[in-house]
Amino acid sequence: MSTRREFLRLLGLSATAAATLTLWPGITLAATGADTRLLVLMLRGGLDGIHALPPYGDPGYAELRGPLALTPSGPTAEDPAALRLDGTFALHPALAFAQQLYQRGQLLPIAAAAPPYWGRSHFEAQDCVENGTATPDGAQTGWLNRAVAALPGVDGLAVSTVMPLMMRGGGRITTWSPPLPMRVNPILLQRLEPLYAEDPRLAVAFADALANQGASGGAALAPADAMAAGKAKAMGSGGRLPQLMQAAGMFMARADGPRIGFVEDYGWDTHANQAAILSRKLKELDNAFASFAQAAQPVWSRMVMVVVTEFGRTARINGTNGTDHGTGGVMFVAGGAVAGGRVGGQWPGMRPQQLYQNRDIHATTDFRAVFKGLLAAHLGIGERVLATRVFPGSAALAPQGGLLRAALAA
Repeated sequence: MSTRREFLRLLGLSATAAATLTLWPGITLAATGADTRLLVLMLRGGLDGIHALPPYGDPGYAELRGPLALTPSGPTAEDPAALRLDGTFALHPALAFAQQLYQRGQLLPIAAAAPPYWGRSHFEAQDCVENGTATPDGAQTGWLNRAVAALPGVDGLAVSTVMPLMMRGGGRITTWSPPLPMRVNPILLQRLEPLYAEDPRLAVAFADALANQGASGGAALAPADAMAAGKAKAMGSGGRLPQLMQAAGMFMARADGPRIGFVEDYGWDTHANQAAILSRKLKELDNAFASFAQAAQPVWSRMVMVVVTEFGRTARINGTNGTDHGTGGVMFVAGGAVAGGRVGGQWPGMRPQQLYQNRDIHATTDFRAVFKGLLAAHLGIGERVLATRVFPGSAALAPQGGLLRAALAA
């Protein structure tokens, strides 16, 4: 068994930086059923699913999207060619590593997905995604915390400055985030990040300032995070998400590390200048995929990562070359345990008569069905527990099957 000092040295953390970090107890297969791992990445702000996963083969797509339309037949003067997946869907050009995962059968995009709340409030939609019920005020704890509590001997990790709703509750959760200067309130920085994210130039400057904290008298950046920051810059990223995902991967790759993790990112609200903002943000997301996959390599074959956002965007663009709050969006399920290499979900179409309220992609997959399918097949939580404790009131919603490679699911 490694000592605490050895553990911190492996992660490159000083004792000061890890003052709030606790060690996870040894986890045995007998106690938990299988040594599988699950990470949830929450993109706050409402990622435009049809910009990340353009349905270029849909007859209504180009007409509704106009200058924001992306196709594999590009490039255009404004955008490079989209990355073709099949005859209907492609990936945004910035998602090159994600396409590699898809080609390996380790990425499963799920189109037209949404939580059961179909309103357009960021806060209410996020609460619904995180509390795991059908309404924003359906629970005061998070479904991922309740999943931790349902697994004897399992701890969770939230890579977040403050405890997110998804991880609040009676389950054992540790929080960790890169060190911040003591003179700056970390909650203030968290609130400022989405504001700066609206401007591509200011967002890069803000991210660089966070990555270089401590250079002028503040708390020094931990070595592990300094290494991740350098790697992220080398890969062309201008944000912190690859750093956070690399740290999460390092923690979860430990033999005695957490089996359930959570990471969050801000700045996905794109009411104006969407193409430029999402080119940067999706490149950062792609680098985060790569950083996490590399850091979690020892457990990658048993890893599932789920990427969600609170809602999609409108099918039509607005007058400022952006999109407004919508309904149906996209989920990404990735990892060595995933049965990928295909696009999941039922695509509803983008003809005007196929839209929800004549403006949004009609959601056909409930987030909770995917979550339930993964928790059942990947972590071994029973269907009755899922329906009554983890996702209360969801007995009529069947867990989605076919998400995992057959050998692992069996």
